[in-house]
Amino acid sequence: MEPSPTRIEHPFIASDLGRIEGHQVVASGYTAVWATENTRSAIFDAFKRKETYATTGPRIGLRFFGGWDFGEADGRSRNPAVLGYAKGVPMGADLPQQEGDGAPSFLLAALRDPIGANLDRMQVIKGWMDAEGKLHEKVYDVAWSDGREMDANGKVPAVGNTVDIETASWSNTIGASELTSVWTDPDFDATEPAFYYVRVLEIPTPRWVVYDKLRYDIELPAEAQLIHQERAYSSPIWYTPPKG
Repeated sequence: MEPSPTRIEHPFIASDLGRIEGHQVVASGYTAVWATENTRSAIFDAFKRKETYATTGPRIGLRFFGGWDFGEADGRSRNPAVLGYAKGVPMGADLPQQEGDGAPSFLLAALRDPIGANLDRMQVIKGWMDAEGKLHEKVYDVAWSDGREMDANGKVPAVGNTVDIETASWSNTIGASELTSVWTDPDFDATEPAFYYVRVLEIPTPRWVVYDKLRYDIELPAEAQLIHQERAYSSPIWYTPPKG
């Protein structure tokens, strides 16, 4: 899979069980940790407490905290980490025991890669188990760029597309350099175990196959996907109902 004019022609996997074409392969991503200092022991401590997130390649900055008393004003803070640790728990942790009858609230903050694409939106993905033991999952759009309006189904329309296939480029004329928000679960049931994690999407950018097309002047398969949205995704925050 090293860069070459012919690498796209070689299947990644081909056997009696199936085939994955070269153009279907995605680039490697990054794993990030929020450590107290840049030392081996502090980084391993961050791994152990699961205060980690990953990206599909860009160096997106992502913070995610959960608690019971984050307010709307907290989403406008210029230092969300200070508030997050003071009022809640970070990604990878368990929510503390519920105080009162309210739903959990979450503080989210994302910053684009300094040399990368702007951000489209932040989403919270919630998973939960109902009283019958069935698992469910739902995606919530929480924060987004460009003043778009959420529809009646709770979905935000696409951000748009500035990709130029011929030059393998895009423009940061859409999207946002940062997104922050406080979100409270509107469907919370205190009796149901649940988890929450954050997904941050960039605006559309060219896939690696488009760069190969430009560099090597090659033809791409008609079925090759040319555009995608890079992303970051956090470790979850867990909710466990009280016993008894």
